[in-house]
Amino acid sequence: MKVLLDTNIVLDLLLEREPFSDDAKDIFMLIETKKIEGVLCATTVTTLYYLINRSNSKVKTNTIIKSLLSIFSIANVDENVLLDALKNSGADFEDSVIYTSAKFFKADVIITRDAKGFKKSNILVMEPKEFLASYENL
Repeated sequence: MKVLLDTNIVLDLLLEREPFSDDAKDIFMLIETKKIEGVLCATTVTTLYYLINRSNSKVKTNTIIKSLLSIFSIANVDENVLLDALKNSGADFEDSVIYTSAKFFKADVIITRDAKGFKKSNILVMEPKEFLASYENL
């Protein structure tokens, strides 16, 4: 099962945002143990780099990004993804790009705490708790 994590889920873990970090940690464990395939949108990686680097050294930021790249597959963002995202863009273009990259990657689920950003999704969209409670039955 291919599961794309929205940027907010990764930030929950990296920034230890309570009460969300425990669910993010559990999802990361499923990815690290290869029970599910974790996917990040390429734009998520650049956003994470920017945010992490604001409060860390470049060396530490690079280490964190390399660690993420070692456990996640990356959904590309190219001209086709961007053009399709423009056609289907809702209120938030960033969410549209993430959704479209997930669609092109053939992800099975998008995990997010911002489900309203994916209202028109043809891909199953789940909150972290909801996913953790049911992933074995998907």
